[in-house]
Parts: sequence; structure tokens; C-alpha cells
Amino acid sequence: MKWVKRMMFIIISLGIVYIGLILFLILSGTKDQPTTAPDTVLILGAQVKGTSKDNAYPSTVLKERLDTAVPYLKEHPNAIAIVCGGQGSDEPDSEANVMAEYLRVNGISQKQLLIEDTSTRTKENIQNALKKQKLGSTVIVTSDFHMYRSKLLAKRLGITSISGLPAISKSSATFKTYIREIAALGYGLLFDR
Repeated sequence: MKWVKRMMFIIISLGIVYIGLILFLILSGTKDQPTTAPDTVLILGAQVKGTSKDNAYPSTVLKERLDTAVPYLKEHPNAIAIVCGGQGSDEPDSEANVMAEYLRVNGISQKQLLIEDTSTRTKENIQNALKKQKLGSTVIVTSDFHMYRSKLLAKRLGITSISGLPAISKSSATFKTYIREIAALGYGLLFDR
């Protein structure tokens, strides 16, 4: 019986250490600052809502990302924004199309936008953006909790000049997204090469 208790204690202790380390990494990404001389602004997608292509709109998480990107893109009109995200089975349009429309409505020129609308996950967002153009000095715009993993994947894909512009998460789903990101980052550290 003592052996079982000891094993349980070790397993629980390792779990606590793991969660603490992963949370530390996630939180370190929330403090990122973007470069003042970007060539490319890579805006990562999130869920799109609506019942048809005509009334598709960004979810709260995606809107936070877009609202964070708009003033930065206006400050840097020579930077090209690549909006990334395909269309999920539960989405009325691709994330990238909805994002591009939202940015246009909010004063971002069509000339400043490139659409990458085939990716289904973070790594694909970055891989497919690399196929669109040479990225140069790149700023990733994504949710604060997602920044560390996004930059990690970008570096693993060969983007050396990378900084982040984290969108502050204020939605009611923040706790759930942090829990999901703990699992996703653990997977990403070990297997997403």
C-alpha cells in the first residue's frame, strides 16, 4: 500500500511540475512586443460564426486578434498582412476570407492583404504563409495564450526574425482555452517538429 501511495504522490507531483512549466511558457508569450519594422504581419485564424457565407462573422477570439492587428497595420502600411485559416466543417466561410473582409471594413487596404485559406491548424498556417511570399521580419498576431506555441512553430519552420503581437483574451472561454493550450503546447514541444 505504501508503494502505491508513493507512486501516486510522484505522478501527481510530476503533473503539477509539468503544468507549472507549461503555464510559465504560455504566460511568457503574453508579454511579447512586436518589431517596429515589420515586413509581414501573420494573423492566425480562429473560429468563424454565422449560418451562411453572407452573414459569416469572426468569433470573439478571432475578433480580439483582428482588433489587435488593425492599429498595428495602420501604423505600418508597408507591411503585408497574411490572414490565415481555412474553412472548418462547422464554419460558413473560410477564416481567412472573413478576416480579410473585417480588416477591409476597418480601414486596411486590399493591397496590404494576402489570403491563405487552406490551413486547418497553427503549423499549417505558418507553412502556407511561407509559400505566399518571403516573410522577412515577421510579426505573428494571435491570442495571448497561443503566442508562445505559435512563435515556437515559426522558429522550427525557419522564420528567424519573428516577434509577436498578442491579443489579450477577454472572452468567457479564456479558462477553457488555457487548459486546451496546456495540452497543445505539451504536444507541440514533443511532436510538432
